[in-house]
Amino acid sequence: MKPAKIIVVANQKGGVGKTTTAVNIATALAAVDRKVLLVDFDPQANASTGVGVLRKNKHLTSYDMLIGKCTIGECMLKSSIPGLMLIPAGIQLVGAEIELVNIENRETIFKTLVDPYRQIFDYIIIDCPPSMGLLTLNALVAADGVLVPLQCEYYALEGLSYLLNSIQKIKRNFNEKLALFGIVLTMYDRRSSLCSQVAADVRFHLKDKVFKTVIPRNVKVSEAPSHGKPVLLYDVGCIGSQSYMELAKEILIKEKE
Repeated sequence: MKPAKIIVVANQKGGVGKTTTAVNIATALAAVDRKVLLVDFDPQANASTGVGVLRKNKHLTSYDMLIGKCTIGECMLKSSIPGLMLIPAGIQLVGAEIELVNIENRETIFKTLVDPYRQIFDYIIIDCPPSMGLLTLNALVAADGVLVPLQCEYYALEGLSYLLNSIQKIKRNFNEKLALFGIVLTMYDRRSSLCSQVAADVRFHLKDKVFKTVIPRNVKVSEAPSHGKPVLLYDVGCIGSQSYMELAKEILIKEKE
């Protein structure tokens, strides 16, 4: 068995469909019999609630793991999706950036913890906060690739260049194997000429790094998290679900190349 591919889903801009993408990619990969671990590194814990793990329930979280209170195995939970395990987040992660700052090798804490588990899973998907702090840095130092959800709007390319520069710095200083895994266009509205223009610009500049699949604006995708479900479980027939399944297919094809 090949070691797990670790993919960080990241964008320093919020509201671009980052968590929705992480949750639904993880679900779609699990649905085709891949063993998947979803790691929630965002203090808002939306990826955790998105697969039905409630904040009010007392669980060990990614915070406990990072500060050395527990192992990965001890904070890992079964989700409602067969084949998908979760390391949930909690609000305590807000303070993790400060608590970890004086720890030796603070950038590699997660890498050291997760490496032994790469033999158990096919994919490890990490949902990061919308900032380039110590939590996101830990995820990127452990990762093979970065998947960037990019909203089709005016400021998208500006934020993207900043993120790509950050990835290059981390590659140089901490993780030489880190690469841009791909960019997925989200919240796409075919009726909008601006959406079409942004999509064309991104594809022109980044060529085959942009996935062919686009994730459209879709009411069902927006509704699903409030029901504690990925959209693939909430309404498998909607255009949002179909798009995430197509994206998962592209990821699997990319792996074989």
